[in-house]
Amino acid sequence: MKKYICLFFCFVTYVILPTNSFCQDTELEAIAKSESLRFINPTIFQNATTKSDNIDVTYYKCYWLVDPSQNFISGNVQINFKSVSSNVDTLFVDLSNSLVCDSIIFHQQSLTFLHQNNQLFILVQSIQTSDSITIYYHGVPSSSGFGSFKQGTHQGNPIIWTLSQPYGASDWWPCKNSLNDKADSIDVFLEIPSDRVAVSNGILINQQVNGSSKIVHWKHRFPIATYLIAFAVTNYSLIEFNVPFDTINTLVQNFVYPEDSINASTQLLDLIPTMQLFDSLFGVYPFSNEKYGQAQFGWGGGMEHQTVSFINNFGHELMAHELAHHWFGDKITCNTWEDIWLNEGFATYLSGLPYEYYYPPNYWLQFKKVKINSVTSLKWGSVKCSDTTSVGRIFNSRLTYNKGAMILHQLRFILGDQTFFTALRNYLNDPSIAFKNATTSNVKHHFENASGLNLDYYFNEWYEGEGYPFYKIIWSQLNNQVTLNCSQTTSDSSISFFKLPVPIQLLGANNDTTIILDNIFNYQNFTVPVSFDVDTIIINPNADIITANSIALSQKQENISQLYFSIIPNPATDFINLSFNQLQNNFELQLIDMNGKLVFDQKYQEAQFIQIPSSEISSGVYFIKASGKDFTTGQFVVVNHASDN
Repeated sequence: MKKYICLFFCFVTYVILPTNSFCQDTELEAIAKSESLRFINPTIFQNATTKSDNIDVTYYKCYWLVDPSQNFISGNVQINFKSVSSNVDTLFVDLSNSLVCDSIIFHQQSLTFLHQNNQLFILVQSIQTSDSITIYYHGVPSSSGFGSFKQGTHQGNPIIWTLSQPYGASDWWPCKNSLNDKADSIDVFLEIPSDRVAVSNGILINQQVNGSSKIVHWKHRFPIATYLIAFAVTNYSLIEFNVPFDTINTLVQNFVYPEDSINASTQLLDLIPTMQLFDSLFGVYPFSNEKYGQAQFGWGGGMEHQTVSFINNFGHELMAHELAHHWFGDKITCNTWEDIWLNEGFATYLSGLPYEYYYPPNYWLQFKKVKINSVTSLKWGSVKCSDTTSVGRIFNSRLTYNKGAMILHQLRFILGDQTFFTALRNYLNDPSIAFKNATTSNVKHHFENASGLNLDYYFNEWYEGEGYPFYKIIWSQLNNQVTLNCSQTTSDSSISFFKLPVPIQLLGANNDTTIILDNIFNYQNFTVPVSFDVDTIIINPNADIITANSIALSQKQENISQLYFSIIPNPATDFINLSFNQLQNNFELQLIDMNGKLVFDQKYQEAQFIQIPSSEISSGVYFIKASGKDFTTGQFVVVNHASDN
C-alpha cells in the first residue's frame, strides 16, 4: 500500500501542501465550533426516544419530494422493524411538531395516532415479529442550530441540505432518532426538479425523468445510524475518480458547486494518498463496494454522512477528518455521546497522520504542538463527556477533539507503532462492534490485548481524569554521566500524578541525543551516560506527550533561580548542613535516593538552619526536597563518607 503513496506523492506534492493551515488549527476549530452550534434544545428527544426501544429498526425506505428553491418537504417513510418485546400495542416514532403527519398505514389499513411532544404515538394491533409501517407527512421542517434541514443559495442557485447529528433527524423525517439502533439498510428516493442533482447515501441506482421532475434512487446496504442519513439537492457538477488499492479500486464521487469546480479538481487530489494511507493503517475503506462521496454544502465545516461527507471546502484537514470518520464514527459509532471522542478524537488524530507520512517533517510536529497548546490553554477538563445534555460540551474542540486526539498519540508513544496500529485494526474488525456501536471500554480492551498491559491507570488519568502535568527537571553532569531529578505538578487536583514516559533531548557542542525517562513516581532520579558535554536539555522535543510550561535547569541554574536553601559543604560527610535564605514555617524536608527511596522525612514548624545526620546514610547522590505551603524546591547533595574512600 505504501507504494501508491510514494508514487503519488511525487506527482502532487507541489499542489496539495496547505499554506500554514496546520499552524493555527483554524480548520479544526471551525469544524468543532460549527458542530457545537448546530443544535438547540438537544434534550428534547432524549426521554421520548427511549419509549421506542420496544422495536429494532431494520430498514428505511424514504420517498421525499423536495425543491431546493422551497423550504418544504413531503413524502413517506416506510419503517421495517422487529419487536423486541411481546404484546406491543403502541409504537413510538420521533417526528417534530413542526411537521404534519397525514396518515400511517399498517397492513393496508390506516392507524390511529397522536402527534405531540415531537413524537408519534401509534396504536397498533397484531404486530408480527418482523413488520413495517409507512408514515405519510409534509411541512416546513424545524432546524436545530445550523443544521437538520436547510434551504439556501450559492451564487444565486438554490440548495437544500440536511445535517442531523446528534438529535436533528426527526426535525425533518419520521424515524427512530436513536444513536445505536442502526438500520441494516436504506433506500432513498428523491423527487426533484429535473435540472437539479440529488445526492444521498450509498450508490446511485437510477434516475427517471418525467417532464420537469425526476426521481433519483440511492441505495445503501450497510448498517447506518439515523443521524448519518442525509441528502442534498442543487446544481452540482460531478468530479469522480477511482482510488487504487492492492486488489480493488474505490469510486470517489465529488459533488461540487460549478463555480468551484476548477479549483476543486486540483484540491481533491489530496484525498487519494490520504485514503490510501488510511487503508494501509486501518484496513480497507469500510464501504468500498459502494462509494466514497463528498458533497459541497453551505455550512462552515463538514459532516461525515455515511458514504457521502458534506463539506464546505476542500482543505486537507477537513477532507481527511470526514474521511477518517468512515472508520471511526460510521463503521463503528460511539454507543453514547459520553464516548463521542471515539468519533471526533480519532478523526482529529487521523487528519494529522498524512502530515507525518507524506508531508515535510515540520508539518507533523506543528500539528501536535497546536493540539497540545489547545489542550493546555485551560487547566481542567476530561475527554469523557461529563454533560451529554450540553451540545457545546459534547463537541468541545479542546477536549473531545484535541485532547482526544493527543491521548491517542500519547498512547501510541507508550505502546509503539506496531502494537498501537494492531490494536486499532483489531478494534475495527471486532465482530461484536464492527458496523455497530462501541464504548471506550471496547477500545481499551483491544489496546490491552495487543500490548499485554493493564491500562486502567492510563484511561483513569487521561480519559476520565482532568488536567495534565508540568515537569521540572534539575540536572547536573559529572564526566560522562548526567544525573537528573524529574518532578511533576498537575494542573487539576483530580489527578495527583500522571504516570508517563518523559522524552528529553540532551544537547551540547553540536551533539544531541534523545532519551526517555520512565517516570513512575514524583521526584524520581535518573542517571544516564552521555559522551559529550551537555549544555541544554529540552523536555518533550517532538510533542509526544501532553504537558505545558515544563523546564529543565542545570544544578547551577536551579541554585541561582531558587535560592530557598544552600548545602555547605557539598559533598557532605557526617552531616548535611542546610541553610534557608530566610526563616521558614510549616514545611517538610525529604531526602530521596537515586532509586526513589525515601531515606529521610521530617516536618518542621519553624527553622532556618537544619543539620541532618548522614552517618547512617550510604555514600551516594541524593535529592533534598523542601516543600511548604507556598513553595516546593530541591537540589542534589552528594554524601561521601571518608571511610568509603
